[in-house]
Amino acid sequence: MVGLVLAMLTSMLTNSIIGTALPTIMGELGGQDRLAWVATAALLTMTASTPVWGKLSDIWGRKLLFQIALGVFIVASLAAGFAQDVNTLIAARALQGLGVGGLATLPMIILGDVVSPRERGRYGGLIGMVFGVSTVLGPLVGGFLVDSPLGWRWCFLITVPLAVVAFAVIQVMLNVPFVPRRGVPVDWLGAGLIFSAASAVIVLLSLGGTQFDWNSVPSYALGAGALALTVAAVAVERRAAEPIIPTRLFRDRTFVLSSVGSVAVGVMMFGLIIYMPQYLQMVHAMSPTVSGMMTLPLVGCFLLTSIGSGFAVSGSGRWRIYPVVGMALCVVGFSALSLAHLDPGLTTVVAGQALVGLGFGLSMQILLLATQSALPSADLASGTGAITFFRNLGGATGVAAFGAVMVSRLNGELAAAAEAARARVAAASADGGEGDAGAQALSTGLAEAAESATGSPELVHSLPGPVRDVIVGAFDHAMQGVFVTGIPVAVLGLVAVAFMKGTPLRGGRATAAESADGAGQR
Repeated sequence: MVGLVLAMLTSMLTNSIIGTALPTIMGELGGQDRLAWVATAALLTMTASTPVWGKLSDIWGRKLLFQIALGVFIVASLAAGFAQDVNTLIAARALQGLGVGGLATLPMIILGDVVSPRERGRYGGLIGMVFGVSTVLGPLVGGFLVDSPLGWRWCFLITVPLAVVAFAVIQVMLNVPFVPRRGVPVDWLGAGLIFSAASAVIVLLSLGGTQFDWNSVPSYALGAGALALTVAAVAVERRAAEPIIPTRLFRDRTFVLSSVGSVAVGVMMFGLIIYMPQYLQMVHAMSPTVSGMMTLPLVGCFLLTSIGSGFAVSGSGRWRIYPVVGMALCVVGFSALSLAHLDPGLTTVVAGQALVGLGFGLSMQILLLATQSALPSADLASGTGAITFFRNLGGATGVAAFGAVMVSRLNGELAAAAEAARARVAAASADGGEGDAGAQALSTGLAEAAESATGSPELVHSLPGPVRDVIVGAFDHAMQGVFVTGIPVAVLGLVAVAFMKGTPLRGGRATAAESADGAGQR
């Protein structure tokens, strides 16, 4: 557990630490309009690689794959820390996500090998605690580094020593029995098709409505490509000797509904973690450190219910009520956040985050535990990898979709404000007057606001008052759209978990026979 927890802390800290730093990073390297790509690149490769790591660990062994994932992560973190332009940073983040994909799923697979489903609730609570700690520390450490002389590059470099220590601890302490499976083919074609289909969906959601219209040839081409690739992936997986995601899993009702619920959790969780600091820094002029502290209600409540529900499930074996209540709290929480623009005192932001955090803690790990209990031991690694895949796919999709909503609404608001200012100037000129000096200044300022609005929060808040107010108001309106988008996602998750069967988790410690069977499977 020491080795697993340390490695998971490293990977989770990476995703949370850059949240508060992203506005500053993008302001220096390339603009806020590409912020979603920096976050999405890592989520995309993490998502697509998750089921591959699980399947390869069945063939090559858990420990070897875990150490490979750590090695990839270390190299990518160094590349991101020394990136000189946004393209290099995006590429490094993509490689980093590849390593995180292994670090995110292999610990739960290893726990599934050695701990019975009912007892996993306690360990799931511990992993939830790791997630909560990393999510608390991440924004705070990220904000501190950005505000300190070290600068934002250390948001990537700081995880390297921790990853090296995790590698050493795992080498010494992690001892998972493994029987080599020689001559087993790896389903690389299926992995490639799954990756390509997910990529097409995320690119469509990232660029749709911003780089091209939704009703356009590129949109239809990407949508058709994603559909065709998905159909091809299903066909390949049905025939593969060792499929990445066995299609037989989809005959299990618990797996299917857990997958839908996990997608919803991923969309909401990753979208909120990435864009809440953006909202607080741009709209409320908070420093990166303070905006990180403002996410404490979200993380603290997640920590509370994740640990509490884990121990409760281990004690009773019953789990169904927790994700149902959790998704309902997410619906209420995002509804509260959608009203944040009416509450300059931020009470609504705090309450909304707290409700959503409670919901995440009651849902995320419990859905995985329910799936592992429902599947046979032969499908443990594939099922765990698939559930993590769908949650990460939801996260990548959520960041891309929320980013598309934000950029589209932001550009629309700025364009409308600029047009209104030009109309006032034209009307004053038509009356034969000298013109509205304020409108003229605003029109001139907004003509250059497109570049300023995609700069760092410091740049935006250093603009002349009228121009700054318009841009901040546009960001406020744009973020309201992001929060509103989370409501139907939470409703979808609620409907999915409401139809799950509440079969109690299998209890007792794994028997010697089960353990031996698991070792043979690995």
